[in-house]
Amino acid sequence: MMVVEFYLKGDNHLISFRMKTFDLLGLSTPVLRAIGELGFESPTPIQEQAIPVMLGGNQDVVALAQTGTGKTAAFGLPLIELLDFTKRDTQALILAPTRELCVQITKDMQNYAKYTPGAHVVSIYGGARIEGQIREVRKGPQIIAATPGRLVDMIERGVVDLSTIEFVVLDEADEMLTMGFKEDLDLILSQTPAEKSTWLFSATMPREVQRIANDY
Repeated sequence: MMVVEFYLKGDNHLISFRMKTFDLLGLSTPVLRAIGELGFESPTPIQEQAIPVMLGGNQDVVALAQTGTGKTAAFGLPLIELLDFTKRDTQALILAPTRELCVQITKDMQNYAKYTPGAHVVSIYGGARIEGQIREVRKGPQIIAATPGRLVDMIERGVVDLSTIEFVVLDEADEMLTMGFKEDLDLILSQTPAEKSTWLFSATMPREVQRIANDY
């Protein structure tokens, strides 16, 4: 635990308070080592609140968080802890609205799992050759980060099997709905097991996001 001390302006009284560090959130040594090398010190508010809850592993979560608040680590670190990387089944699906966010999430997840043996994370997104992505999916990643449109294409081709999914993350859910992915999201989520955990992150909670939360 980090102890921070400071003086109030115009006052000689020393004020101290305790700031949580990542080692107090229940994360394992390999994950702490990986994020330590990334310069992570103290969790952001969304990380501090979400990570201990998500480490429970068997509950749905709705979190309101703006871009830039560290939400990828808020859901990514618990996923690294909860998945079985000795298996080649796809256990976690992360849906994001754009190619750029999908690629960034994948890079972040790979960094978080740097010292976790067997971890394999794959990106699926439009605007790139699908053949290479199909080859990667067939290698058996435990985590797929995808844009909805390209994932639907993969499902219709019989490439992606969502029957083994244990965790679904909807990142920037409001943006996905704004961009017209409502039908794709419904189709994708209907292909996943009913007993999965769903983690929904959104900057706002409009009616359609609330409907997704209520339905899934």
